[in-house]
Amino acid sequence: MSPPVRSITSDETLPQSADLVIIGGGIVGCSAAYYAASRGLSVVVVEKGHVGGEQSSRNWGWVRQQGRAVAEMPLSRESLRLWGELQTKSEADLGFRHAGVLYVTEDQPDMERWERWQKKAAQHQIESRLLSATEAKAMTPGCTIPWIGGLYTENDGRAEPALAAPGIAEMARKAGAVIVQHCAARGLELEAGRVSAVVTEKGRIKTSRAIGAGGVWSALFCRRHGVEVPILGVRHTAAATTPAPEVTGGMIGTSPFTIRRRTDGGYTLSKRSPLLFELTPSAFRHFFAFWPAFLREGKSMKIRFGRAFFEALATPKTWPLDGPSPFEKESARVLDPAPDPQLLKLALDNLRKAYPALSKTELAMSWGGTIDATPDAIPVISAVDPIPGFFLAAGHSGHGFGTGPAAGHLAVDLATGVAPIVDPAPFRFSRMVDGSKLIPETGF
Repeated sequence: MSPPVRSITSDETLPQSADLVIIGGGIVGCSAAYYAASRGLSVVVVEKGHVGGEQSSRNWGWVRQQGRAVAEMPLSRESLRLWGELQTKSEADLGFRHAGVLYVTEDQPDMERWERWQKKAAQHQIESRLLSATEAKAMTPGCTIPWIGGLYTENDGRAEPALAAPGIAEMARKAGAVIVQHCAARGLELEAGRVSAVVTEKGRIKTSRAIGAGGVWSALFCRRHGVEVPILGVRHTAAATTPAPEVTGGMIGTSPFTIRRRTDGGYTLSKRSPLLFELTPSAFRHFFAFWPAFLREGKSMKIRFGRAFFEALATPKTWPLDGPSPFEKESARVLDPAPDPQLLKLALDNLRKAYPALSKTELAMSWGGTIDATPDAIPVISAVDPIPGFFLAAGHSGHGFGTGPAAGHLAVDLATGVAPIVDPAPFRFSRMVDGSKLIPETGF
């Protein structure tokens, strides 16, 4: 079941040309459109389904610096700043609030890991602090679990996934961007090896620059052009609760459950593990690249062989630009995996036990999502070297909602040749193919 997403009006006329075409109308693509249009570029966003329909509306709604890999710290710091600016400038509420992210634990290894992380974060001007058992208890009033400590970042925030991408898309349109929904990009036309147009199901857009922000679909799109990008889909589950007493105004992450306070008075509820990895032919092609990530996740990930393998096997890997693409199948318009009811039951039971005040809280709705994971859990935000004029902003590995504004900004910086908002080196495409060691520092 898809979570509700605020709908926006789609532009009906596809421009014949544009300075920049953005493929994908999620949080990254819409942010890129806003920053590009704000610079005076003519911009078109093409989205095969509806804006914010996939992972951008299915995540937990955390906007955090806390727990990020060192490579992502500057990006997450800048993105937090941009979230504040977007909320201020937007005519519609994006749901963004500085509300604080709190991790709490009963296990000493967590404290040791957080202490190591906090020392690294301090070098990147991220103000996180370790909590004693007394402090952790004080920050979780009404909780029955005897925490031994925690980690807290007061300046981190939350936003509403149902509102954010549509709100930013409307900001982009107001700045001059064209947003065309239900319009799949079939592929790129090249002249002398460079991008010369994006071909969509509704027609051709002449352009010299395109940004691929299609999430988990990006690997298939690139493969059609002979470029292998190791991005695999990892499934997760979340739910919205009924309105409930406020035990936190922000976010709490712990092993038994995770919660984020929602603007509707409920919580977005989930559990960190297990994630579900569906074996596909791509998983076997990229097995060795992902092996360190599989080892790191360990019991936190379930692996399943089933229908997904054969569906992927039957999906064309190349197709003519004058005919339907795999992205135009009804099942591909909005990727809508089923949630895991057992995981949610366990998370809700754990939440009720931890907080007696929430003992009558129920689930209002639940949904599944698909994370676009890379081997090192770091996105690709980069020129795609084999295709001059094509840039990728994908593989966000479950972190993309929080870092989305800065990721979109960086992609536009690179596409337009201006000074990048952060050092783009950690996100370069070439690391996927040049023998770099792809070792994840954090999980998906």
